[in-house]
Amino acid sequence: MKENIHPTYHSQATVVCACGNTWKTGSTQEKIRVDVCSKCHPFYTGEQRIVDTEGQVERFYKKLRAREEYVKEQETQKETKVSADVSLDTLELGTRVNNALLDAEFETVEDILDVLEGGEQALLDVKGVGRKSLIDIKKTLREKGYEIPEAAQEIVV
Repeated sequence: MKENIHPTYHSQATVVCACGNTWKTGSTQEKIRVDVCSKCHPFYTGEQRIVDTEGQVERFYKKLRAREEYVKEQETQKETKVSADVSLDTLELGTRVNNALLDAEFETVEDILDVLEGGEQALLDVKGVGRKSLIDIKKTLREKGYEIPEAAQEIVV
């Protein structure tokens, strides 16, 4: 063995647990601090408790609660989006487009979706609704979760 490269061995090193228990052992450190020992570990005591020194369990529960809230929020959004029997005001299309649709006797989102079943040209024929308005209407419908009919999926120029 090489000389002067090995640490000093302490045959009577003191180990101190967070619960207050102490004992002697051999180590290269003179004093050792531990969080859990055989006197306080749940396996040895039969006690049901979680040993969490770094906050991992709390972070896990925080993520779990956030996920549950997210799932609930998604479900409520899905429930509100499903109904097409809602007023055009809920789409927030803008005053000009909204007035043009109201003048053409569109009252609900369902009315717009019914017209789009025949293609987008029927909506373009409404006075005051142009390409830009049509794009905005379709974009808003998608954002609100409505299914655009297949006939009106692509804009034909």
